[in-house]
Amino acid sequence: MRGVLCILIILSALSVNAQREPDMTYNPNIRSVKFHRFGEPASLPILTLNSPDQLELHFDDMAGDVKYYFYTMELRNADWSPVQMSYFDYVKGYTQQRISTYRTSAALLSRYTHYQATLPDRNLTPTKSGNYLLKVFINGDTSKLAFTRRILVVDRKFPVATQVQQPFSQQYFRTHHRLMVQVSHRGFDIRYPQQQIRMMILQNNRWDNALRNLQPTYIKQDLLEFVNEQEMLFPAMREWRWANLRSFRLLGDRIRRQQNTDSSFSVIVTDDKSRVGMPYFFFRDLNGMFLNETVERLNPLWEADYSKVRFTYVPPDGQPFPGRELYVFGELSNYGKNPESRMVFNEERRVYETEWPLKQGYYDYIYALRDPRTGVFETLLTEGNTWETEDLYTVLVYYRELGGRHDQLLGISIISSPFARPQ
Repeated sequence: MRGVLCILIILSALSVNAQREPDMTYNPNIRSVKFHRFGEPASLPILTLNSPDQLELHFDDMAGDVKYYFYTMELRNADWSPVQMSYFDYVKGYTQQRISTYRTSAALLSRYTHYQATLPDRNLTPTKSGNYLLKVFINGDTSKLAFTRRILVVDRKFPVATQVQQPFSQQYFRTHHRLMVQVSHRGFDIRYPQQQIRMMILQNNRWDNALRNLQPTYIKQDLLEFVNEQEMLFPAMREWRWANLRSFRLLGDRIRRQQNTDSSFSVIVTDDKSRVGMPYFFFRDLNGMFLNETVERLNPLWEADYSKVRFTYVPPDGQPFPGRELYVFGELSNYGKNPESRMVFNEERRVYETEWPLKQGYYDYIYALRDPRTGVFETLLTEGNTWETEDLYTVLVYYRELGGRHDQLLGISIISSPFARPQ
C-alpha cells in the first residue's frame, strides 16, 4: 500500500511539473523542432495580438511513418503557471487543430517524416495577450504529448525603452552588461505597480537564466524606471561557438573528421577548450540558435540527412569539474533538456564526450556546467565573460488589472549589445 502511495505521489509531481515546465520534448522520436516567426528561423515565436503575424512550426518524426499530430494553445501567467479561465475565453475557434502538412523524407540515408504548420489560422486563434503554451500531441489525445513550446502574444500598449550599458562597478565593468528600462503606461490606472507589473528579461532567447520579478527603481507619473545596477546585470559571456553541418560529404567549419559508410554518417567536431582568459574576437553568430540548411541545393525540410555528431571538450589539466555536469548547450539541445547533450568524462582520454543525431544545418552552441542540486547552468569556467560580446536581449512587460484573472503581455523590447540596435 505504501509503495502504491509513493507511486501516486511521484506521478502527481510529474504531472504538475509537466504542466508548469514549457519547451519539453516527450517523444524521443521527435527531432529538429523549430518554432519561430514566419520567415525568421533565428527568432522567438512572438505574435502581435490582432495582427496578420504568423509562426512557423517544423519537426521531424524519426519513426518514418505517418501519424495524426494535433496542436492546441493554453494560456499561461507570467510565471508560466496555468490560468483559471475557460479555453474559449482566450481562443477563438476549435479546441485543437490537426497538422495536415507532412512529407516523408527523400534523404539518402535518413528515414523520417517532416511535419510543418503555419499558425495561428482561422480555426484556432488567441484572443488575449500573454504567455501561451503550444501543445503538440497524437491522435487528438492531449495526454499523448509529443512536445510543448512557448508562444508570446503581445498587445503593444506599453512603450518600452531599453539601453545596454557597461556597468559602473569595477567588479562587473569588463565582464557584464547592465540594462536600463523605461516603461510608459499612459492611460492605465496602476495603483500598485509592485503587484500589477511584472518584468522579465531574456538573454539570447534563453529562459533558464532570465531575470524575473524585477521591481521598478523609480515610480513616476505614467512611467516606471528599472535602473538597479545590482539586479539588472547579465554575464556577457562570449560569442557562441559553431559547427557547420551543411554538408556531410565536405568538411565544414570546425569539423575535424567525417566517418561515412553506406548506411550512416558520422561527424566529429573539432575538440573544444575553455575560452577563459582568451582574447575577444567578434564574429556574427545566431545567439545560440540553429538553421537547417544544406549546400547541395536540397530542400532542407525533407531532403536533408541526419548524422551522428560527436562533441569533445578538453577540461583544464584534463580534470573533470567536481560536483558539476557538463552539457552541450543551445537550441540544438533544447538548452540542456535533451538528455543526450550531457557529456561523459572519458577517463582514458581525459576529455568530455557526447554524440547524438543532428540534421544538416548550421549550429551555434556553448558548453555549460550544471549544478545537479539546483539545476542552474553557468558558463563562467567554460566560456568566460567579456563586455564586448554581442548579446540579444528581450524585455517582456506583463500587466494584471485589479481583479484580473491572468497576466497580459503589453510591452516588449528587443535590443542587441553593445551597439544597442533596436530590432
